[in-house]
Amino acid sequence: MKKPNIGMKKRLLFFLLCFELVFFSLIVRIFFIQYFQSEFLQEKAYEQQTRDRLIKPKRGNILDRNLMDIANAETVCSVSVIHAQVKNEKKAAEVLSQKLDLDYDFVLKKIQKKVALERIKTKVDKKLADEIRELNIDGIVIDDDIKRVYPYFNLASQVIGFTGKDNQGIIGLEAKYDEFLRGKQGKILTETDAKGVELKNGRESRVDPIPGYNLVTSIDINLQQYAEQTLEKAVEAKDALRGVIILMNPQNGEIYAMANKPDFDLNNPFKINSAELQGSWDSFSEKEKNDYLNKMWRNFAINDTYEPGSTFKVITSAAGLEEKAVDLNSSFNCGGGRTVAGRHIKCWRSPRSHGTLNFVQGVQNSCNPVFMDVAARLGPEKFYSYMKKFGFDKKTGIDLPGEATGIMHKLDNIGPVELATMSFGQSFQITPLQLLRAISSIINGGNLITPHFGIKVIDDNKNVIEVFDYSNGETTVSKDTSDKMKEILESVVSEGTGNKTYIPGYRIGGKTATSEKLPRRSGKYIASFMAFSPAENPQVIGIVLIDEPKGTYYGGQVAGPIMKELMSNVLPYLGIEPQYTEEEAKMEEVLKIDVPDFIGKKVSDCKSELGKLKIKFDVKGDGSTVLRQFPEKGEQINMTSKIILYTQN
Repeated sequence: MKKPNIGMKKRLLFFLLCFELVFFSLIVRIFFIQYFQSEFLQEKAYEQQTRDRLIKPKRGNILDRNLMDIANAETVCSVSVIHAQVKNEKKAAEVLSQKLDLDYDFVLKKIQKKVALERIKTKVDKKLADEIRELNIDGIVIDDDIKRVYPYFNLASQVIGFTGKDNQGIIGLEAKYDEFLRGKQGKILTETDAKGVELKNGRESRVDPIPGYNLVTSIDINLQQYAEQTLEKAVEAKDALRGVIILMNPQNGEIYAMANKPDFDLNNPFKINSAELQGSWDSFSEKEKNDYLNKMWRNFAINDTYEPGSTFKVITSAAGLEEKAVDLNSSFNCGGGRTVAGRHIKCWRSPRSHGTLNFVQGVQNSCNPVFMDVAARLGPEKFYSYMKKFGFDKKTGIDLPGEATGIMHKLDNIGPVELATMSFGQSFQITPLQLLRAISSIINGGNLITPHFGIKVIDDNKNVIEVFDYSNGETTVSKDTSDKMKEILESVVSEGTGNKTYIPGYRIGGKTATSEKLPRRSGKYIASFMAFSPAENPQVIGIVLIDEPKGTYYGGQVAGPIMKELMSNVLPYLGIEPQYTEEEAKMEEVLKIDVPDFIGKKVSDCKSELGKLKIKFDVKGDGSTVLRQFPEKGEQINMTSKIILYTQN
């Protein structure tokens, strides 16, 4: 045998070293895969061998303060196709297009997409989905889905908000508290082959979804309905552009009701609420459609600012009393206006005047020169400091997205004219809620509360998950100033410009306002009224704004009666009992009688009897005998109520 030479030995050594290097590299690679990529590759293998379908969780309910549903969820289904499992594309497309009322070509294109899972339609009625499931067509899968339902349709629509296709909150409370409401998705895991076809004897596992928590709010459905019905009637009667009502507890900031008109149907939020726009909707671009929809969804109470007008005089009054720039008996003179820095600024009563009057009378009569004088005594720096103290330079902190802040002058730009106009609510802008919050602090002893809706989060078993805490801002006025302001504002309703809101038996404080919109002399106004009760210990404060009322536009005449109608329902509902004075107890609208029995009597006899009782009545039908009556016999009614007699069934 020939002995290997040096060259052969070198080649053999080289190949041996290469082999060892490759072997060592494989060991390193195996080690790397085993210890550093094992989890990643296991996941990839699992994904290749399984198919997962997401299960949407039940979204938590939104409840009012009495745990009544404002928004809830119902079980529906989603219909999807798995391309790899479809054996007859045309048959599947034909069935789904007919059952789901969809275009055949649209469905066929979706089926032909080479993706793992393609949704055909969501929010499908469960009964219809079961019909499709029973057809047992290869490749069609039915999964549980959740549909958001709003049982009161338009109720507090701008406040509650709505959800998108994936049940995520879009606006309002739905968006603000989405992290609590949305829950966590589940999965259905199915074994498949490499092509994605489900294995006949493959295992299927399920990860159940976790339902969302329920949000308990400060809203009272009954008070919200009172507010919306009252506002809708007023906006229609005055052919107004829009209107808003807010009802709040001035002691802690809980909002009982926030109504906007016009509103929209929460169950169909992408349908425009204007018949005029709806007629030409298809002609608009996507941007135009979005602009119109966003405008429809806006919450006037917090998203938009306006010049408050005379309701702001409450702020000027409180600042003047707190700084002792004025007292209750301070004397003023109204000559129909004031000349400030060469500019004549009129009183609302001009060319007539209020003459000589004290401070309380100035507030009762809403006399502009009185407030110009008070602001002048305070000076720009002090007046501006109170605007900041009352929070007009920042958001209220309400738990709704998109809140606006006030638009104020810079201190350096406040001259004598600006100070004079600011004193009675002009030349700056705030939101209705900012004003209500500031006035609440004046009547609750000086606490600048945080307006809010969210109270707590609970699960389906009513276990408390989280309670929300809302801190107060700085103290605005002393208790002494607060007590004086409550008395003054009560006299505005009992003796002054707010008399249209007077309700016998109830101590109500309030202030009217008539704000001219920009540009001046446009002939467009906002009529508003702020009121609270009981005056000595306020439990509810409200504001009514009617934007661009037609005809009469004064706050006292337009918004005052609206507030009276609202408070007539709200105060008894809140359990606030009337306390009548001797004079009030004799008033017709207070006196009560038991309704007599008119059934079976002749109409002529009933008319005579009702005439003696001085009760209004109405006869329905052409018969001569009363067959039914409303109210029924024995019920108690006020002397100013009307009895209806029916002579035909």
